[in-house]
Amino acid sequence: MQTRFSRSPARGLYLITPDEPDDGALFAALRTALAARPVLVQYRNKALDRAARARQLERIAPLVRAAGAALVVNDDVELAAQFEAGVHLGKDDGSIAQARRFLGPHALIGASCYAELGRAQAALAEGASYVAFGAMYPSPTKPQASRASLELLRCARAELAVPIAVIGGITLERADELVAAGADWLAVISDLFAAPDPLERALAWAAWHNRVFGTEGKER
Repeated sequence: MQTRFSRSPARGLYLITPDEPDDGALFAALRTALAARPVLVQYRNKALDRAARARQLERIAPLVRAAGAALVVNDDVELAAQFEAGVHLGKDDGSIAQARRFLGPHALIGASCYAELGRAQAALAEGASYVAFGAMYPSPTKPQASRASLELLRCARAELAVPIAVIGGITLERADELVAAGADWLAVISDLFAAPDPLERALAWAAWHNRVFGTEGKER
């Protein structure tokens, strides 16, 4: 089984979809959010069964790729393979090593590492492509999540030679300090999808991306 990735996306916004059960509403919300110029989009929906998630992916996968973003599926290796996507796995979502064997050497495989540098090192040893730390700040999506510090992020950047994602309570106003501490990808749900004006917020994120990384996604 092979997925389409051969290298990691550029640095920038890592958009995560909300738990939206209505296919049309999700498609419309994502289409607006893609104005933010995310480099990755993670499809995540904890509220639906696999058949319903596959139905949503049928619709949104072409949209994500047409926008030039990489697609990652949360938790589900088989769905990731079906849609030639990457996969993101938490601590209870299965083995990184098994996912690597199943998806092949070029797949983008991420691992949630919470506030544990040792977990990140173990995930890389099993074949993860990138690691994610957080919650960095209080998060409306996971209010009980353990907190990761900027100091942990700095230590991880000094020790790990792979992209680092951060998640949890991330807003546009906090983006610069996270990049300065070593984050490559900033994972966002509420700050964009729950914004009073999602398009305005998406365009503000796009302007931030251009200021920090330039039009080609390289940090200035």
